[in-house]
Amino acid sequence: MRSRSKLLVAMLAVAGIAGLPALAAQNKGDKVAPAAAQPADAAAKPQLPGGASALSETHGDWTVNCQVTGTTKMCSLSHQQFNKQSGQRLLALELSTKTGQDATGTLALPFGLALAKGVTFEIDDQKLDGSLQFNTCQAVGCLVPVVFNADTTPLLQNGTTLKINAVAADTQQPIAFTISLNGFAGALARTADLSAD
Repeated sequence: MRSRSKLLVAMLAVAGIAGLPALAAQNKGDKVAPAAAQPADAAAKPQLPGGASALSETHGDWTVNCQVTGTTKMCSLSHQQFNKQSGQRLLALELSTKTGQDATGTLALPFGLALAKGVTFEIDDQKLDGSLQFNTCQAVGCLVPVVFNADTTPLLQNGTTLKINAVAADTQQPIAFTISLNGFAGALARTADLSAD
């Protein structure tokens, strides 16, 4: 009987991990969606609230995702935008933080941009210094490594929009993408809290 219950818990854990992306897309409001409880013998492994092996929470326009695999716990906050008609993803920004004071991650933007021109950021019309360069392009889009330091993070936490400025490759005209910062502060703090060992 005991081995049968362990098998059931293991099957639930696998099903929960496989269903995490769908779970993240469905959640609205600040909800916690644990995928499955960990077996009792996993006490030494990193844990999430309630002993879950994965969770997804929505904070305004941002999503916090955490997953425990073996002895590794990965937590991040992200924002995605999709074309309402085609369902194709337009952009995504995924960040991780251990302290809540800074954040690092990746920005994915659509094809068709002048890669050599890079991108610049504005928070509520306040331009940030410097530009960031594209790293590579993959099936998900063109990727820009992002680092927000302890000087920039408070601006994001208190701001309303993050504007990404780029240049269209075909016309050489400026093009801007706008990300809502609604819920960013809460998502950043929650990610730091969940990332703590």
